[in-house]
Amino acid sequence: MDKHIGERGWRDLLPAGDEPVPIVPRWRDAAQVATVGIFIILFVVALDLARPIALPTAAAFVVTMMLSPLSERAERYRIPSLLTAVVLWLLVLAIFYAVIMLVSSPVVEWAKRAPDIGNSIQEKLALLDRPLGALRDLRNSLLPADSGKAVNFDVVALLQQAVSFVTPAVGQLLIFFVTLFFMLLGRRRLRHVLVALFRDRDARLRMLRIMNNIEANLTGYLNVVAVINAGVGVGAGIIAAAVGLPNPIAWGVLGFVLNFIPYIGAAIIEIGMFLVGLITFPTVSYALLAPLLYIGMGLIEGQFITPSVLGRRFTLNPLTVFLALVFWAWLWGPVGAFLAVPLLIIGLVAAMHLFPKHEPDLPD
Repeated sequence: MDKHIGERGWRDLLPAGDEPVPIVPRWRDAAQVATVGIFIILFVVALDLARPIALPTAAAFVVTMMLSPLSERAERYRIPSLLTAVVLWLLVLAIFYAVIMLVSSPVVEWAKRAPDIGNSIQEKLALLDRPLGALRDLRNSLLPADSGKAVNFDVVALLQQAVSFVTPAVGQLLIFFVTLFFMLLGRRRLRHVLVALFRDRDARLRMLRIMNNIEANLTGYLNVVAVINAGVGVGAGIIAAAVGLPNPIAWGVLGFVLNFIPYIGAAIIEIGMFLVGLITFPTVSYALLAPLLYIGMGLIEGQFITPSVLGRRFTLNPLTVFLALVFWAWLWGPVGAFLAVPLLIIGLVAAMHLFPKHEPDLPD
């Protein structure tokens, strides 16, 4: 059929006076935006469906980046890579086991005392009976069908939900530790493979710069934050011991671990200190002492210590950090909240190299 059209092409098939409608640039832009939007939606869905594999793999990658300075130092001393990988893997396993043992002991003890704890909290919060009663009356006036229901404080159900929310699956833990070992063992080989995927020399150089920049920024940020969080953990333990909260070592461990989660981690510690204070101390005002001291320490750390130590190089937009935290916590749960900032750094570094800003040429 094409050979009968003639030299003028498909234009001859149109009725007289009709011309092809030109593609308006704004519709072309809209099509590109729609394509990118569809890709982003499918990518998020894929991350959600691949969570059992993608989550432990991403966690293993971040931990490998944290341990990369130790691996490089071992290479300079000509220590075999297998020995280095085994030692670092056992170190991570020992830290994980120690954290679980220190935190689980007080949780098990509180779970055994759950009925007494619930009654004690209800007695200490009796001063909230009047505002809660007013809210209950308002609810009953708007929703009369629920007037016969009471609000109960079930500590056992609360602990069960918290443990089921925080505790990862055994299969994901297995994937994490196996992947971590092989990443520690073949870290340098993995870099060569990723670079060799590209045939063009410029693409290989760009990929190498991206990996070097990601490793430098991620390692520097996580190592500095780990030192700062260690100080926060020590401060949390000192506050717990000074005020009289039980298990100050466990509070120190929780302060160190949860401070890797911006905003949410500190709030969890403060709420936990308040609830344990209600159980331990006779008055609500005394129970507020430890959370207030922790808030004061957090303000000093967040406003003065962390900005001065990290400097401008690792400064991140607070709104960007918060949105990344909300997104990854929604997508991957508590572990996603831990990985939010490292994944944000990886994304920003990759975007900086893939979409560089072209500054205008200044006149001579």
